[in-house]
Amino acid sequence: MRSLRILRSTSFLLTSYFFGGVLPKARVFSRAEGFLSRVSALGTTRGFYSALGFLRYDLPRYDPIMIVLCADRLYTPQKEILHPLLFIEDGRISEVSSRAEREIPGHAQVLDLTKNASGAILAPGFIDIHMHGGAGLDVMRAAPGELPRLHKFLLTHGVTGYFPTTVAAPLDQTCAALARLADAIKAEQTSSPGDGPQARPLGIHLEGPFLSLKRRGVHPPEYLVEPTVEIFDRLWQAARGHVRILTIAPELPGALEVIAEAARRKVCVSIGHSDAVLEAAQAGVRAGARHATHTFNAMRPLDHRDPGILGEVLTDNQLTADIIADGIHVAPEVVKLFLRAKGLDHAVLITDATAAAGMPDGTYQLGLLQVEVKDGRCTLDGKLAGSVLTMDRAVRNVTQFANWSLQDAVRAATLNPARAAGLASGEIAQGAEANFVVLSPNGELRQTFVRGRAAV
Repeated sequence: MRSLRILRSTSFLLTSYFFGGVLPKARVFSRAEGFLSRVSALGTTRGFYSALGFLRYDLPRYDPIMIVLCADRLYTPQKEILHPLLFIEDGRISEVSSRAEREIPGHAQVLDLTKNASGAILAPGFIDIHMHGGAGLDVMRAAPGELPRLHKFLLTHGVTGYFPTTVAAPLDQTCAALARLADAIKAEQTSSPGDGPQARPLGIHLEGPFLSLKRRGVHPPEYLVEPTVEIFDRLWQAARGHVRILTIAPELPGALEVIAEAARRKVCVSIGHSDAVLEAAQAGVRAGARHATHTFNAMRPLDHRDPGILGEVLTDNQLTADIIADGIHVAPEVVKLFLRAKGLDHAVLITDATAAAGMPDGTYQLGLLQVEVKDGRCTLDGKLAGSVLTMDRAVRNVTQFANWSLQDAVRAATLNPARAAGLASGEIAQGAEANFVVLSPNGELRQTFVRGRAAV
């Protein structure tokens, strides 16, 4: 009798493992009974291994549940689809169609987003390639067990993927932080759709230590170093190859060698925190740089006779560039100028958010620094020190500052950052992970989905 109870428990646990994320509970129980009957029929030992084979080879015969979402509009974001149908199976998009072109299969589970509120818009989940924290947590200091709190906060603002970004610190401490972040990235890469929806770290953005002393912002000067391939490799090894973006001042001695080596390793090299003249910025691009970090901020100012780094960033179509569109770091009129210069394909929205994002006024951590937040401004000794901007707010700001359509603003927060970072994501397409948001016509976030599961 005791053996039978153990077998029953084992049968359900194994069947849940194989089928729990795929089949309804009733079918899981049915599979468990099939497992148990094979054990009983063939004897305990022989039957147990036979039943394992039954589970293993029977699995492909059961298709994942098909979910179909209905909305008023869908932004891929390269095109708009009216009255869309979004088909999801096993956490991925299996088809993108419309009610005019496709019928909904009778066995599908239907989620009609138009029933409770009009104007429902489906769009890709936002990707933030430059952020330092949120919800009271700093990415360089947060313990692994604290990161889910940050991930849930990001989902409430439509961010499904992000790049934790460092601040200049002693190299040993930076390496320790990179190792922790690499662990977090690895854990997310090996997670399954059944683990629950969370925003996911997609790679590390190394901001510092290769920054201009003159344009360092609030990065501590004592932790800035001249670029060398040896130091870069030390940081790369600490991050176990998960550095995907590197911000560097191209005018520094040794910078061009580091840029070339980082580009060879498929890192998106971004010029920023720089006092470069035009020729030095152009040399950085020739060496392999292809992006620019928080344009206008921590950069040599634009002059009509000495255009400097901004002259290169704003006029070179090889470069993508990002901007903090909070109306504080950059005036709304200059955000409009930036978007006009970089255009629909090359403009990227970032938040540069600190641990203070989503929190009340007070004192918060930014790497090793203590920053003050009051009335939406994050400062250290009177200097701007990151932001409290959220990505959904940035998208809405762009529609207001520059009169961009919501579809175009969404592109700057989804497809463009993904392409800048070298990711095959950021759009709603067949085969892509089902990470998307539901927006109102004015860009207010209604819901976030990760791998086809509703998060908020």
